[in-house]
Amino acid sequence: MSVFLELFGEEMRRARQAAGLSQEDLAAKISYSAAQVSAVERAARRPSGDLADRVDTVLGLDGRMSRLLGAIRHEGARPELRPWLIIEAEATAIRSFQLSVIPGLLQTEAYARVALTAGGVLPPAQVEEQATLRIERQAVLFRDEPPQAVFVIDEQVLRRPVGGPEVMREQLLHLARLSDGYPHIHIHVVPLSAGAYVGMDGPLAVATSPQGEVTCYLDGQLAGTLVESPTDVGAVLRRWEAVRGQALPIGQSRQLIGDVAEQWT
Repeated sequence: MSVFLELFGEEMRRARQAAGLSQEDLAAKISYSAAQVSAVERAARRPSGDLADRVDTVLGLDGRMSRLLGAIRHEGARPELRPWLIIEAEATAIRSFQLSVIPGLLQTEAYARVALTAGGVLPPAQVEEQATLRIERQAVLFRDEPPQAVFVIDEQVLRRPVGGPEVMREQLLHLARLSDGYPHIHIHVVPLSAGAYVGMDGPLAVATSPQGEVTCYLDGQLAGTLVESPTDVGAVLRRWEAVRGQALPIGQSRQLIGDVAEQWT
C-alpha cells in the first residue's frame, strides 16, 4: 500500500475529527458519499483532485490535501524525476524540446502506453502506473491559471510509427487541437530540412517558478538530471534558444502537423 495514500487518509481523518465532523457530515459538505470518504480515509481508494480540493476548502486546510495528492501522484515516478514533477506542477512557464518522442505533457493515453511498452523493458504493472502518472501530469496545462507552455519537437517525431497509423493520427490531431484551441500552448516543429542542429544532443525542459527561478531537466536513458546552478541553467537556456530558432512558426508547425496526421491513414 502507498505510504502517501495512507498519509492522505490519516491527515483527512484528523482534520475531519478536529472540525467535529463525522464521515457522513464531511461527505454531505463535499458532495461525496460517506462510503467514498471512508474508503479514502482507510487508504482503500485513491482520492481525486476534486475531492482533495473540496476537503481543503471545507476544512480550511490551505491546500494541504492537494499537496499530499501531488505526492501520491509522483510516488510512482523515478526518484530523480520527482523533484522536477513538483517544479513542473507549480511552474508559470514551461519550455520543452523532444527529439524522438511526443512530449509527455502532450501525449494521448494510447501513445503513452505504446511508448512505455516498447522493448518490454517495463513490466505491465509499471507501464500502467507510469501511463497514469503521465496523463495526470497534463493537468498542469489546464489549471485555472495555466503556465505559458512552449513545446518544440523534431519533425521525425511526427513520422515515427509509435503504435501504428491509428494511434499516430489520433496523437497528431490531438497536437493540432491543443495548438489551435489553447492560446497558452505553443507547439513548434523543427523541420527535417533544418539539417544538423544543437537539439540532436538530446531533449531538455525548462520551468520558471512563480518566484521567477529557472530550473532545467535533462532526460537520459537510465536517469534524468535536475539543473539548478546559474551557470548550467544559462548553458541549457542558450541551447533552448538555439533549438527554438530552428523551429517553424506556430502556424506553419500546425499545418505540418495536420498534413502528417492525414498521412497516417
